[in-house]
Amino acid sequence: MPLSANNPDRTSWLHVDKNSDFPIQNIPFGVFLTRDDIITIGTRIGDTAIDLGALHQLGYFEGIPLTDDIFLQDTLNDFIADGRKTWRLVRNRIAAIFDAENKSLKNNVKHKEIVLFRLDEIEMQLPVQIGDYTDFYSSIEHATNVGTMFRDPDNALLPNWLHIPVGYHGRSSSIIPSGIPIHRPQGQTLPAGASEPVFGPSKLVDFELEMAFITTDANDLGEPIPVDEAEEYIFGLVLFNDWSARDIQKWEYVPLGPFLAKSFASSISPWIVTLDALEPFRVESPKPLKKQLEYLQYKGKKSFDINLEVAIQPQKAKETVVSKSNFKYMYWNMAQQLAHHTVNGCPINSGDMMGSGTISGPTPDSFGSMLELTWRGEKPIKMKDGTERKFINDNDTVIMRGYCKKDDTRIGFGEVSNKLLPVFNPKKKK
Repeated sequence: MPLSANNPDRTSWLHVDKNSDFPIQNIPFGVFLTRDDIITIGTRIGDTAIDLGALHQLGYFEGIPLTDDIFLQDTLNDFIADGRKTWRLVRNRIAAIFDAENKSLKNNVKHKEIVLFRLDEIEMQLPVQIGDYTDFYSSIEHATNVGTMFRDPDNALLPNWLHIPVGYHGRSSSIIPSGIPIHRPQGQTLPAGASEPVFGPSKLVDFELEMAFITTDANDLGEPIPVDEAEEYIFGLVLFNDWSARDIQKWEYVPLGPFLAKSFASSISPWIVTLDALEPFRVESPKPLKKQLEYLQYKGKKSFDINLEVAIQPQKAKETVVSKSNFKYMYWNMAQQLAHHTVNGCPINSGDMMGSGTISGPTPDSFGSMLELTWRGEKPIKMKDGTERKFINDNDTVIMRGYCKKDDTRIGFGEVSNKLLPVFNPKKKK
């Protein structure tokens, strides 16, 4: 099926700024609360949000096999479960409806009043009900940096790292959309030189620059997904800040890996950008340093050229960009991650989320965490307001952005932005 929605020459009758992340070639999917307090599934072109539930009820998706309520739900799970053929039909139809040459909706004032919203008239929600969440550890630069810090440079990578996409199962209940503040976590830590742990607030709260992909129903129990079929089951991607408490993690992670240090909050950008929209931005993955087992060997370009940046904004101050990286640096790509995840027969469901792991590049300014950027706090970063950061301070806001650009086409993700509040202080009963 042709991806007519990706036509780079197409323009929209809706206003789109030149540097917008959301031209008509993007057509991401999300869930939002409207000015009438109705939750609907929608998309976005420029700074206009589009109510797909209303658009469907008005007959604009005629001829596409969709249930009457497919866009009248509070999550995208059922739509995602319909599969790639349906996603493509819907994206192509939306592109046609909002094409500058199409007057069917453009000249219908009554319908436009029902379907279109300004961004300040909506409130973005978590786009999917995430049943399961897996986080990978797939950046060789990140793994090497962390291994160098905590072991030694000659043994930075553990013996399995070049053979498997290392991962762990995370906690889906604490995944939140952009804009929701989080609290500094508390837990056990082992102070330097101490022999016994103490309890208290984490002193080393960090961000992790990641991307995450959302899956559809993919396989039955016991059925592996071949690496060259894996992308058929990936709906799209979001920006992902996998918050981390480094001091809690250091004490708890042996022998079973991250636990409380990672489960207090993880945040995602609210618009899911489809894999189809990213098709023009495919690039080669890094060349394997060791021959990979057959089930992880793939054909074609499986990585994507997505520019990423992280900024820290202190309270009542301007933001400072602290990192610029790129998704293309990932050693293990999404197809390999999903193939490995299912090679033992583990079922994957609609709305499951897979985090890439921290995305670090080859230069110090492209590292994807404060742990690396400040090298365990030994090299503090100066903010525009003159203050310094080793890790994230209370009332700092961490902002992540991402976009692709090729010729005159720009496809972006918007941002994921969350403020770190002090430790939660329950109100005392009077």
